Amino acid sequence: MSPTCSVVRRIEADHPSFAGHFPGQPVLPGVVLLAEVMEALRGAGLPDRPGERFDMRAVKFLWPVRPGDDIRIDLQGEAGRARFEVHCGGKVAASGQVVWSAA
Repeated sequence: MSPTCSVVRRIEADHPSFAGHFPGQPVLPGVVLLAEVMEALRGAGLPDRPGERFDMRAVKFLWPVRPGDDIRIDLQGEAGRARFEVHCGGKVAASGQVVWSAA
């Protein structure tokens, strides 16, 4: 994927989502990783119209994100959609597509 935008974030070791997920082997929950993708999309100005509905499609979680990891979110936007890849430690941690339409 050739990104139209890349965002780098650090997942802090004290992030509250690690508590209990999973004891002794903390892993960032997928829903939190997808929230990071949505925040990156908004930061990139996508979608360009407020009040639109979002659908996540073909989302795959491929590699765990652990406390203190840096992630890079690559976004490739098109009309009404954006493909994403989340990279962590040289691996693709997650990928998928966000599609938006009028609510």
